[in-house]
Amino acid sequence: MNESVLGLLREGDAHYAAGRFDAAAAAYHQAFAVDPTSLAAGFNAGNALKQAGRPREAIAAYDAVLAIAPGFAMAHHNRATCLLQVGDLAAGFREYEWRKVSPGFADDSRYELPRQWRNENPAGKTVYIYPELFQGDLIQFGRYAAVVERLGAKVLLGAPKAMHALLSTMSPTLTLVDSDGPPPDYDLCVALMSLPGLFGTTLETVPKAPRYLQAQAERVARWRPQIGTEGVKVGVAWQGSANAAQRSFPLAVAAERLARVPGVRLVSLQKVNGLEQLAALPAGLVQDLGAEFDPGPDLFVDTAAAMICCDLVVSADTSPAHVAAALSRPTWLAIPTPGDWRWLDDRADSPWYPSVRIFRQPAPGDWAGLFDAMAQALASAVATRQT
Repeated sequence: MNESVLGLLREGDAHYAAGRFDAAAAAYHQAFAVDPTSLAAGFNAGNALKQAGRPREAIAAYDAVLAIAPGFAMAHHNRATCLLQVGDLAAGFREYEWRKVSPGFADDSRYELPRQWRNENPAGKTVYIYPELFQGDLIQFGRYAAVVERLGAKVLLGAPKAMHALLSTMSPTLTLVDSDGPPPDYDLCVALMSLPGLFGTTLETVPKAPRYLQAQAERVARWRPQIGTEGVKVGVAWQGSANAAQRSFPLAVAAERLARVPGVRLVSLQKVNGLEQLAALPAGLVQDLGAEFDPGPDLFVDTAAAMICCDLVVSADTSPAHVAAALSRPTWLAIPTPGDWRWLDDRADSPWYPSVRIFRQPAPGDWAGLFDAMAQALASAVATRQT
């Protein structure tokens, strides 16, 4: 490899590791200009531009790489997420099929199951939808199970056993099967994240289902008196799993600002990760629902009920945000800059969830600035509500 190209690649890597993505992109671009056959330079330029919040330029960088290496699966995959982020859902979901041969995805043996659905008429057939990625994805894209049912199919939706109680409220005719077990008997099968592409989903044709999950009435009745009725009740979920560290926000930063709004009460909707942050706050600043909050094997059943009892849910980009939005609860989503592709680019609303309002960091890492803006919006909303 040309020594100048190697030096530019090392420079780009150093900038990338330090979070200086614009500088990294510039170094990689220089390397690619010197050696237009360098897949590392072109691919890394796309990745840096993507991380810098410049998805359209990243698409162009991936296009240049794919012009010389048409079968580069990860370039296709990353290009897909950029297309989705800028709102070209039809092209993005088509390109997203490359995930099935990309590192991190290709070892899922279910992609090799026989009788994969290619959008032939499924009427009268049993269609097995197997899940991908994480809990939030299962909630967001599980809505397509109802779309397949409306085509006359019997639908088997794969999901972790712990999510069956929640997901069963999507449709009385939907059958949940344990995704950790062997595949069920079926006529056709399909990956969950392939459904938007099969249906040619665009921003205008996202399946409209404002409320497609339901909370159990008996659990709502249990939690309503514990949460109480006084004030404006704001449920807060601030941290996802270890894989979602960048998308999690510090509870203290949010609570300090939101709790200042007169009449607002904060209620913790957090489970497992991040609970230690409650102990670092002044007593009573955030109501803790205690050990009896979703203690059993069924995930999110108490969470859903508590959300019904709250006036607003504030969440990081993690699964409780999807639960709240699928329940059609007013949901304010706090996301980093740049955000995940599912929340698009430079929008405060979501075509996937009508009840969601998106708040973005003013600059990468600036949670304080985000929650300053959210607190101001909350104060306005409370004042309007009281007039």
